[in-house]
Amino acid sequence: MKLYNTMTKQYEELVPLDGETIKMYACGPTVYDYFHVGNARCFVVFDFLRRYLEYRGYKVNFTQNFTDIDDKMIKRANEEGTTVKDVAEKYIAEYFTDAKGLGVRPATNHPRATENIDEIIDIVKTLVDSGYAYAVKPDDSKDDYDVYFRTRKFKGYGKLSHKDIDDLISGARIDVADIKEDPLDFAVWKATKPGEPYWASPWGNGRPGWHIECSAMSKKYLGNNIDIHAGGEDLAFPHHENEIAQSESYNDCKGCADTTFTKMWLHNAYILTDGQKMSKSGISFKVRDVAKVYGYEAIRFFIISAHYRSPVNYCVEAMNQAKASVERFHTCEDNLNFRIKVAKEMGTRNINDEELKLLEGFAGRKTQMCEALDYDFNTADGIAAIFELTRDINKALSNEDLSLEFLEKAKEIYMELITLFGFEIKASENADEDAEIDALVAQRAEAKKAKDWATADKIRDDLKARGIVIEDTPQGAKWKRA
Repeated sequence: MKLYNTMTKQYEELVPLDGETIKMYACGPTVYDYFHVGNARCFVVFDFLRRYLEYRGYKVNFTQNFTDIDDKMIKRANEEGTTVKDVAEKYIAEYFTDAKGLGVRPATNHPRATENIDEIIDIVKTLVDSGYAYAVKPDDSKDDYDVYFRTRKFKGYGKLSHKDIDDLISGARIDVADIKEDPLDFAVWKATKPGEPYWASPWGNGRPGWHIECSAMSKKYLGNNIDIHAGGEDLAFPHHENEIAQSESYNDCKGCADTTFTKMWLHNAYILTDGQKMSKSGISFKVRDVAKVYGYEAIRFFIISAHYRSPVNYCVEAMNQAKASVERFHTCEDNLNFRIKVAKEMGTRNINDEELKLLEGFAGRKTQMCEALDYDFNTADGIAAIFELTRDINKALSNEDLSLEFLEKAKEIYMELITLFGFEIKASENADEDAEIDALVAQRAEAKKAKDWATADKIRDDLKARGIVIEDTPQGAKWKRA
């Protein structure tokens, strides 16, 4: 499998550093609110990458953090008259609700910044002791110090974002403060302010800077050297650039044989609204709200129907198309299930050569999908292969005489791919009602057989009033919820 490495700007073969397990870190949410569709792109894409790596036989240790101490969280806690801890607990729970709806599985590890303060302090102390960082007292502090990283001391700064260090002084997200030795220096520890959470440290009471949190959590759960670090393209600078500086300086201090923090950097592009990054558009498209209109699976389809490194525009037309596409997948699965049910009830012949040839073609679609995903995780072409498989299967189902073995093998191939992409039909939550509808449809079939059209029509109309649509096929009647 080849992936595009942001660091080298080249497609590189993915080979585990230890020859066995892919160690993968993805930046998770700052948990002060429900996340929006733009945030979801990172969560869905890199969860799917993990799924695919496992599908291809890799072992994956996947860590995605929660930033649970941050200026935005402090502001939200003050607005709601509660604590930062309570805000974090609320929105971590809400994250998992939306993530589950999107088909995003829990990571191997979900560390929180506040649970790793000792590890953060250890890294900061090492950086200070070695001269990579320095403590300085803010004017309004008596006993507590800020700690800043000496950016120019790290010779490789800018190698990820490909920026010239001399052009960065007034660049995006750089805090120019008088107390810093250099405008490029960034905080790894912040002195406490009134009303803020804090922890005791060698530099007085304070809290960690944002960048150091991810360095500490990736080191604790994945080690000093990892295979993949992933996130949105807006994180490449300064967040990931600063992570590299901190982590590789720490590795150097500890005498690591290989000081390289991350072998491969992956970044997904923005989701746009009216040509602007979603978070900058002034319009909030929270996943929870969008799912009420289109369903979670439509959001998932919208995200992975485009290549992860290509920007994509969020709009009503795109979401309607995504919803229709997911329904097409489910209709094909439903049709396969119905034909299998009928074949079991009616009896069937053995599989023939024509059907075996069709199955070879279906397997070819799986190969087509893998080839797309194996080259820089091209989910757009992977989805195209599934659409073609859907068309192939629907065409085959137009034949009224199909063997049970063929139908079951076709379903096995289809569901293998649909499940991988996260679009399988969930188990019905209305099992009792489903059984009742099955009985009524069977009763209608008996009424039609007896030419009792009045009863048959009444059952059809009663079900239609309940939102149940009956479709008569050559193999018998089947139903679905409208």
